[in-house]
Amino acid sequence: MTAKPEMTASEIASAVARRKMSALDATEAALARIQQHDGVLNSFTDITADRARTKARAVDVDIAAGKPVGPLAGVPFAVKNLFDVAGLPTRAGSKINRDLAPAKRDAALIERMEAAGAVLVGALNMGEYAYDFTGENIHDGPSRNPHDTTRMSGGSSGGSGSAVGGALVPLALGSDTNGSIRVPSSFCGIFGLKPTYGRLSRARSFPFVASLDHLGPFARSVTDLALAYDVMQGSDADDAACTTRGLEPTLPLLANPVSDLRIAVAGGHFQKNVFPEAVEAVSRVAKALGATKVIDVPEASRARAAAYVITTTEGASLHLDRLRKRPNDFDPAVRDRLIAGAMVPAPLVDRAQKFRRWYRAQLAEIFKSVDVLLAPATPCTAPKLGQVNFNLDGVELPVRANIGIHTQPISFIGLPVVAVPVPLEPLPIGVQIICAPWREDIALRVAHALEKMGVVAASTPRGF
Repeated sequence: MTAKPEMTASEIASAVARRKMSALDATEAALARIQQHDGVLNSFTDITADRARTKARAVDVDIAAGKPVGPLAGVPFAVKNLFDVAGLPTRAGSKINRDLAPAKRDAALIERMEAAGAVLVGALNMGEYAYDFTGENIHDGPSRNPHDTTRMSGGSSGGSGSAVGGALVPLALGSDTNGSIRVPSSFCGIFGLKPTYGRLSRARSFPFVASLDHLGPFARSVTDLALAYDVMQGSDADDAACTTRGLEPTLPLLANPVSDLRIAVAGGHFQKNVFPEAVEAVSRVAKALGATKVIDVPEASRARAAAYVITTTEGASLHLDRLRKRPNDFDPAVRDRLIAGAMVPAPLVDRAQKFRRWYRAQLAEIFKSVDVLLAPATPCTAPKLGQVNFNLDGVELPVRANIGIHTQPISFIGLPVVAVPVPLEPLPIGVQIICAPWREDIALRVAHALEKMGVVAASTPRGF
């Protein structure tokens, strides 16, 4: 059996476990596809071919010996280059970090993926220090959208979105501080999961905003998303924010009916500043789920503003030494925002944190009466690379700052979200399935139901 680009992670793992395909064959197919197409997509910054072949051979040896293998046996995957990969400097999309010594140990989530049998094939392009929504990196060049290579892949996990959207790998890992999993998922027409804050370990990954950072997977099917999420769960003393909750597998629950769920559309802020394609995407999803109720999320616009304050001040604090010593080695757009963050008055930060506590309580109250909120993932489909402005509700606004207008009020309080791709023409766009803390199972269940109905699906990349 030959590994084909359209094969999902679960299909590859099943074929490898049944000895219909070797893990090495699956790995070689992915490496060949990367070599063939990444010159255009620019998803990868590092290819770990020797490591991948060694791991794949080890999986095949275990299978031949009759030893048990994990649920991701032989599945190629790649990670945003802010994950530590043993033997590589952890770039985090920057020029400065390239001078770091190579990591001595893999990030916790890489270790868990490989313990499940997955095969790491490389590290992925990203926005500098994760402070980006576009997928454009001035040091490594932009990662490109597989549906139209003149357009953005989304950021900051742009390489992750581009690699999975272009079917170079079936799974990738990224990070989401203000929307950096959900935005590339939306633009590249794939599924993405931002778990509850603290659900997955961030150990040995390069931080951006400690109180907002999440790690999570990208995939071309909901089953694959759940499969990857489940194997990465677990407490970790190396990440102080990581939960001590027990494992809560979601894969066995995917097929459960959704008819008993209380589903509403997020109103107010989430129905403003959107292009017609975003309205259409939410409408299709809501109609398929029979969701007619609209709930206004109070002060969501203020939540977005407070998220900006916390992002820029925490980010500035992390990078102060680099800003002093190597200011000219930053992307100027990133540098200037961090410098501005360093000058934000402390009372304003205090107000933002107090507001966050209030806002979290308001959403907790909403989730007493609903199980799911639906909202746009992005206000539009993927803009052109280099596009500076777009017109939202009659106002000319900067693209870079406003792509995350609907994701920031959600990650601000760490809620779990599955971004699902609605295959509109000519470009896909995502919808957020938002749930109460620790209810990833519900979000994935709804996404799976929509996928089975044919309402959402990973879009076929053009020319890839």
